[in-house]
Amino acid sequence: MKKRFGLTTYVYPTREEMGRAAAKDIAEKIRELMKTQPVVRMIFAAAPSQNEVLSALASEDVDFSRIDAFHMDEYIGLPSDAPQGFGNFLRERIFDKVPFRSVHYLGGNAADVEAECVRYSALLDEAPIDIVCMGIGENGHIAFNDPPVADFNDPRRVKAVPLDPVCRMQQVHDGCFANLDKVPEMALTLTVPALMSARHHFCIVPTKFKAEAVRATICGEIATKCPATALRLAPDARLYLDEDSASLL
Repeated sequence: MKKRFGLTTYVYPTREEMGRAAAKDIAEKIRELMKTQPVVRMIFAAAPSQNEVLSALASEDVDFSRIDAFHMDEYIGLPSDAPQGFGNFLRERIFDKVPFRSVHYLGGNAADVEAECVRYSALLDEAPIDIVCMGIGENGHIAFNDPPVADFNDPRRVKAVPLDPVCRMQQVHDGCFANLDKVPEMALTLTVPALMSARHHFCIVPTKFKAEAVRATICGEIATKCPATALRLAPDARLYLDEDSASLL
């Protein structure tokens, strides 16, 4: 375990061990919060990097009926039943596996994208966010805040953004799309301030493809050229790595 600013880093031999350890810590935090509040509000990331932690968390001894769930981004324009859709990803892996108090889906197919941003922002603003379970992109993005559009002082909570080529190619590396031409060019995302407003952050980042982004997150300048560096400003942020993603540290 190493700590840099507000970011505590843990490295595990395998991504399976990483996922189980992160899930155990998330569950412990949920139970701790539930001792003093009736409902816990959580934001989840959707990506193959989260498979292990989501699977393990669904098996933890947690009262999910006291959790309101959100997700942090969604492609614009995919068919509603597309498996690559982030809402569908999370529905399959956790939202339909345990009895959440509520699940709020971000609508990438909304007829009025701006109205959808306003709607979801209002839901987020109803009460503080307690926990964010997240990853880091190959370009250092958090949610779909790629370096060209990330803003640490963004006045918005949710916005539509273009996806940069590195981000889109990551979706190919992850096996979500056959080639770059299949990856959507636009998405909805929670902004950096919306994500960072949470009280607790659990960031799960496996694979060698993320090693450079991990090094930049921990060692680089805190700046939007690597949006994930914002985690070092958080009061309680934990970064979970496997040996591959930690290989450049």
